[in-house]
Amino acid sequence: MLKKLINIVVLIPVGVILIVLSVANRQSVTLALNPFMPEDSVLSVSAPFFVFLLLAVVVGLILGAAATWFTQGKYRRRARNEASEAAKWHREAEKHRSQAEKLATQATLAAPQN
Repeated sequence: MLKKLINIVVLIPVGVILIVLSVANRQSVTLALNPFMPEDSVLSVSAPFFVFLLLAVVVGLILGAAATWFTQGKYRRRARNEASEAAKWHREAEKHRSQAEKLATQATLAAPQN
């Protein structure tokens, strides 16, 4: 519940700010990818400024998610290893339990009845 509340408190203002910036920055701008000849139209893109703002936000989200995913890799690997080890020990325990049940049934059948 607290995580949801924090998300709402953070995401709603960020969304409102992005919408306000998008409405205020509708004029067309040119992004020049050639720093030596900015007037070169082959390596330039013209679009409304808010498009570049939103693309920057999306690229930032993707890069942040990728960085988080890569840094948490060791924890995911550890969880996989521990899960496989736990499954192995569960199988071993089931095998011993079934052997114990077999021995118990054999012992009750072999016991002399009066």
